[in-house]
Amino acid sequence: MLKQIKEEILNKGVLTNDQISYLINYPEDSIEPLLDLAYEIKKFYFSKDIDLCSIVNVKSGLCSEDCTFCAQSSHYDTGAVTYEYIDDNRLKSAIEFYRSKGVKRFSIVTSGKTLDEKTFQKVLKDVAFVKSTGMIPDVSIGILSKEQLLKLKEAGLNGFHHNLETSRSFFKNICTTHDYEEDVETVKNAIEAGLYVCSGGIFGIGESWEDRLELAMELKDLKVPSIPINFLNPIKGTPLEGTSILSENEALKIIAIYRILLPDRHIRVCGGRNTIFSLETKKRILRSGASGIMVGDYLTTTGFPIESDMEDLKNEK
Repeated sequence: MLKQIKEEILNKGVLTNDQISYLINYPEDSIEPLLDLAYEIKKFYFSKDIDLCSIVNVKSGLCSEDCTFCAQSSHYDTGAVTYEYIDDNRLKSAIEFYRSKGVKRFSIVTSGKTLDEKTFQKVLKDVAFVKSTGMIPDVSIGILSKEQLLKLKEAGLNGFHHNLETSRSFFKNICTTHDYEEDVETVKNAIEAGLYVCSGGIFGIGESWEDRLELAMELKDLKVPSIPINFLNPIKGTPLEGTSILSENEALKIIAIYRILLPDRHIRVCGGRNTIFSLETKKRILRSGASGIMVGDYLTTTGFPIESDMEDLKNEK
């Protein structure tokens, strides 16, 4: 069956329901053939290259939304650090650090559902500054209007990140303070504005394989070019603090199936890598169909040492 699936994908065909069911039910205790297939498909569309991206959390905490996995939600007592917009020196230091490591994409991230006008103007200024350094400016700043998105593009913005997080069916289980359609409309508006849109989800939050498939099809229909895969890091104080983390093989299976179902999209592995994988095992991600990884620290938690990721990449070439 895997051979048939490979031929179908490389010939840009459409998988049958039976083939998709076969993938979803693929045994995790003998996952390597599935990972090999995903890696072959990834090489066909993206060669052996791995695209690197990085973020800086410029405004942390006190978010009005009640996403059950999030350390920055004001609805929970997580002990996460909160601060207003960082100063220019901290931003410049972060940019210089990632640029010195050879990372090309740099994203400005803020907490909150959307931005007030003062913060939006700061983001506009900083997008222009990131571009002036030679890095590719991205943002992850919540739900925006089409007018705001166009202003960001005029300022030099390349990429706009806005996760759908999970399936439409499961969303009510993780967030009740805004509607799923608001996120979908923001993604649609960003695509229509001509931005490079990055939208994916977080896995291990109690969703089923049917939810994972539903999210993949939603992203496919939206024509999102870049799909981040995040894994739950159960944060103390959130409703999901006691949730068991995914096994390495289940996490790899998610990456591989997303690669197979969305063969021509960038599949980026981002938050939660170091919750599931170790320094020794994270290199398996590079052979599971991923075409990008986020390096460095995350929003409120630290990531793997960037030098270790660079060493993994060097050994892959």
